[in-house]
Amino acid sequence: MAGHWLTPIYAYCERSDPGFWAEPVNALSNGAFLVAAGLAAWRVRRAGTADAPALLLGALVAVVGLGSFLFHTLAVQWALLADVIPIALFIYAYFLLAMRRFLGLGPAAALAATLAFAAFGIGLEPALDGLTGRSMDALTNGSIGYAPAILALAGVAAGLLAPQGRSLGPARREAGRALLGIAALFAVSLAFRTLDRAVCPVWPLGTHALWHVLNAGVLYGLIAVAARYRERRS
Repeated sequence: MAGHWLTPIYAYCERSDPGFWAEPVNALSNGAFLVAAGLAAWRVRRAGTADAPALLLGALVAVVGLGSFLFHTLAVQWALLADVIPIALFIYAYFLLAMRRFLGLGPAAALAATLAFAAFGIGLEPALDGLTGRSMDALTNGSIGYAPAILALAGVAAGLLAPQGRSLGPARREAGRALLGIAALFAVSLAFRTLDRAVCPVWPLGTHALWHVLNAGVLYGLIAVAARYRERRS
């Protein structure tokens, strides 16, 4: 069983051997997450008001970068968990914050919505596998797991852009449009993640590093939108 956790993983185009620096571009591009975490902390503190959820999300972005660095250097099964768990935590934590801050749900309703979203995310891939008779994970190079996050972003944006009563407040309009833009950027970054192995014959470095850089921008943007919305609504 211990050997399973040390099994090498060749998941991306750049890796051709089990060495620590076999994916230098993929590994070092995780610095973008540390930059995003630093910018998020600066952005939140610049406002001069305490926003603990945004600061915690910023710290989680740094953990995402460190976990991904571990995976792209060690490239073994346990390091894969260090990569995917912080990302999942960010997704669900931000969804919970969005339910509370953007859509104004109470604690119980927000938690119930988050649990329902988590169940949808877990069940989507096996459901699609059953419907198509094919492995969506293999077809998308593992990117199918992020599809629920894009759908959630679009859904929250739609909720913000739906008029409340007779008018749509400027803070809601601004946040809704920003989230739609971030969802589009997320889709582009996810495309680079998906195409990584397909471009190996013509670009041996692959495109996974672009996923890191653009996704760092996505995570920073999400935190900035949440912080700005809180400021404008307070």
